[in-house]
Amino acid sequence: MREVLIVGAGPVGLTLACELARYRVGVRLIDRSLRATQTSKALVVWSRTLELMDRMGCTAAFLAAGLRARGVTLRSGGRVLGHVDFSGIASPYAFGLMIPQCETERLLTEHLRSLGGAVERGIELVAFSRGADAVEAELRHVDGRVERVTTPFLIGCDGAHSAVRHRLDLPFGGSAQGDEWLLADIRVDGAGAPPGDEVSVYLHRDGPFVIFPIPGGRARVVATIGRAEDRPRPDPTLAEVQALVRARAGPGIRVSDPVWLSHFRIHERKVSEYRRGRVFLAGDAAHIHSPAGGQGMNTGMQDAVNLAWKLAAVLRAEAAPALLDSYSPERNAVGETVLRNAGRLTAMATLTHPLAQVLRNGALRALLGLGAVRAGMVTTMSEIGIGYPASPLSAGRGAGRRWPPERAAGPPPGAGTDPRFVLYTADAAGGAALAARFPTLVEPLPRPAPEPGRLHLVRPDGYVGLAAQADAWEEAGRYLGALAPA
Repeated sequence: MREVLIVGAGPVGLTLACELARYRVGVRLIDRSLRATQTSKALVVWSRTLELMDRMGCTAAFLAAGLRARGVTLRSGGRVLGHVDFSGIASPYAFGLMIPQCETERLLTEHLRSLGGAVERGIELVAFSRGADAVEAELRHVDGRVERVTTPFLIGCDGAHSAVRHRLDLPFGGSAQGDEWLLADIRVDGAGAPPGDEVSVYLHRDGPFVIFPIPGGRARVVATIGRAEDRPRPDPTLAEVQALVRARAGPGIRVSDPVWLSHFRIHERKVSEYRRGRVFLAGDAAHIHSPAGGQGMNTGMQDAVNLAWKLAAVLRAEAAPALLDSYSPERNAVGETVLRNAGRLTAMATLTHPLAQVLRNGALRALLGLGAVRAGMVTTMSEIGIGYPASPLSAGRGAGRRWPPERAAGPPPGAGTDPRFVLYTADAAGGAALAARFPTLVEPLPRPAPEPGRLHLVRPDGYVGLAAQADAWEEAGRYLGALAPA
């Protein structure tokens, strides 16, 4: 079996490589950079991503390295507008795991190494051509040597300036948000410092100011500092950060020991299709958006998990190639939702008109007092509410939804080395007979049905594919027959 070529060894490319290696698919992961990310960048791994890491086998390492954020508090003018407690997340991981991206990449690289894989650095994709049966790619090594390779599939995980996307000539529609933002990774202390296990949002008349906790007693500070200009600004100084903290959060907070001071702008862009033939896009190569809510990296890593089991099943000749047709519509819909939600949060936080700010703060105070609103917020932020109800792989009432981990009745669906569906039924004999008809698609032993009178086929990524009546064996057979290899 020829190796799948993944371009870009950030969290998304690493996740995809790990998953393909776990499913015993040959993979080659390249990156033009000579070294891994050295800065914190994306900071949070959310509940749904941690659940998916259970399948990957690396959750424990992340939990040991990260800091568990228990909630978020919104303040304005010295008053608390509301608090959202992450313990309400309906997941075994009812928190946001704060961990710098450089650590995320290190842990995923180590996990890939444990699976027999590695990152090849100093290699750049310079060209490729798509054929009916393969992709021909041209790679340039750091020493100038040019290598030509043939791969069954090429996946661009190479970020916002994706070479793969550019060479596909896919429009990256969207725009830049109008504000300039300050970023500082620093140490925060003092009598007025917020708790070290929560995200603190200060909605000031001059713009939002947010403190994110980081392991090791550090914090990430972000804030708007005015409208963006055409010319680049010099990096901020620690004194400027301290002045901003004093103005927007109060005099009782001290900042020190900076390791990263920078400015950035928010871009909101997305492709409309994540696939062209044998070439796919995932992560920032397909979608970039506001960091509000911390969804970007998580969404990209979940792109990778969604694609990996499908590629593995097809490459192992255990599923029909048509299975891959579901990737773009499923993840495109998720990308649209994440972009829209993050954009709304940013727009709300950056209101500039005094009356609009007063109305916003009053609305937040009222809404955050409602349990249903807080529950909706944590479901969205943690990404456990993501599903695929409109997917071509979803059939029946309730199909497409996340299968809660407590219903697994064994290892998570998709764990191990085979990308198989799991059948949940009260009829063990009937279930075994169905599995025997489709041995490459379904685990041989059915598991007990958690819903009386219902039958479920759960995908390797933990979403319901088929939801049907308990005796719907013909329907289940048709469903699997459409996915079975020729």
